[in-house]
Amino acid sequence: MKHHKSGRVLSREKDQRNALLNGLVSSLIIHEKIKTTCAKAKETAPRAEKMITRAKRGDLSAIKRMNQTLNKEASLKVMKIAGAKFQNRKGGYTKITKLAPRKTDGAEMAIIELINE
Repeated sequence: MKHHKSGRVLSREKDQRNALLNGLVSSLIIHEKIKTTCAKAKETAPRAEKMITRAKRGDLSAIKRMNQTLNKEASLKVMKIAGAKFQNRKGGYTKITKLAPRKTDGAEMAIIELINE
């Protein structure tokens, strides 16, 4: 039974799932828009928002935590983005737009992007 277990498994083990989601968050921050499946997009959005909130905080522990999760290029960019774009925003930094199903296997696709103000 699945009592008190949240999140999607994404057909992967825990370490593989974390690596996948960390890579998706890094790609989202670097490119500001990525195309992926709906399930992956819904799992990526809260992680990306937490990283942006940490970057807004900007203290040493937040920077160390971002460097553990993101690659170097993404962590530098999120510090720059958080200061410029999202300083006055309290949350809701990402937007998910659903697309047509993928032709090969029918998976629901979505675009996840950072909101521009």
